[in-house]
Amino acid sequence: MFLHNLMRWMADTRWSVDLHESRYAYSIVESIHVWTLCLFVGFAILLDLRLLGVTLKSVPMSQITTRILPWTKAAFVLMVISGLLLFFAIPLRTYHNVFFRLKAVLLILAALNAGVFHNGGMYRRLEEWDIASVTPRAAKLAGAFSLALWAAIVFSGRMIAYNWFDCESPQKSAFMDTIAGCDRTNQEVP
Repeated sequence: MFLHNLMRWMADTRWSVDLHESRYAYSIVESIHVWTLCLFVGFAILLDLRLLGVTLKSVPMSQITTRILPWTKAAFVLMVISGLLLFFAIPLRTYHNVFFRLKAVLLILAALNAGVFHNGGMYRRLEEWDIASVTPRAAKLAGAFSLALWAAIVFSGRMIAYNWFDCESPQKSAFMDTIAGCDRTNQEVP
């Protein structure tokens, strides 16, 4: 109930209302989010496919990361900022959306996967396997997990747009209300 009330308070702030009701701002932020998502995921797929040994096999991984990681990181930062702004524009509806919750969990898993790869030793030992004909198994697993997670994140993110879990909608079943965390006890029954 605390999170629900916090989201309701955020939704009622002038900044949130202005962003959501703006003729252009929300659309611009949403476009930036999608563009940077495409840039980030495109580069991530390229890196992951190289880790899996599917593409760019003759190019050392260090060359790919040197050229692509700065762009990937910049796209990630802009993607996160724009995503937070989108959340802030409609926090209560987004909070109740099961696909948003799934996306949040998947983002945490993707961050953990990237963290383990970059800080857990595999990336630090890049020089050892940089030009090897076969990528180490741990690197391949990191690439495979990354591909699967980002495919699920993009799917979940796209599904957030649908209001199947909107607590304001009276057409939903009790099951949908339950999984969305809607509280119908304080609402009038039509």
